[in-house]
Amino acid sequence: MPTRRGTGYRTNARAIARMSYYSERAARGTFRPHANPHPEEDPVRKAIVTEQAPKPVGPYSQAIVEGDFIFVAGQGPINPGTGNLELGDARSETKRVFENMRAILEAAGSSLEHVVKCNVYLRDIKDFAAMNEVYATYFTAPFPARTTIQAGALPGGIAVEIECIARRAK
Repeated sequence: MPTRRGTGYRTNARAIARMSYYSERAARGTFRPHANPHPEEDPVRKAIVTEQAPKPVGPYSQAIVEGDFIFVAGQGPINPGTGNLELGDARSETKRVFENMRAILEAAGSSLEHVVKCNVYLRDIKDFAAMNEVYATYFTAPFPARTTIQAGALPGGIAVEIECIARRAK
């Protein structure tokens, strides 16, 4: 088929062929433009919501379940009952963070025992030892993979924020 440079002749012919194909399928009732081609897969993220953990303070979910994994959003030391920050030292804040994560994981049908990865954000890396002391009480060997960084300023002046990925309990 001859093509003329710059006229879009070949592109237009392909577009017309595609439109014809879809028009025929629509006429037969076999074309559904927004149908999920993989009906066994749910195309929408499954959000976890529990009153036992702090409500999100922005456009995010407490956690998302995708396949066999649960992705828990970063948790700070917010009391879910009052919605207030429980500011204190790194130890007390880390305890509150873990209790929030525990509640979210339980709402998702899992637990801290199934955590495979944690990301820990510290306001000051000097708080690492205190955070680590509490962290060690919530896990047993083999411990989850972990990254810990000094994030500098965290929202609300908190000392610790932790997010995790866990497997769903079987």
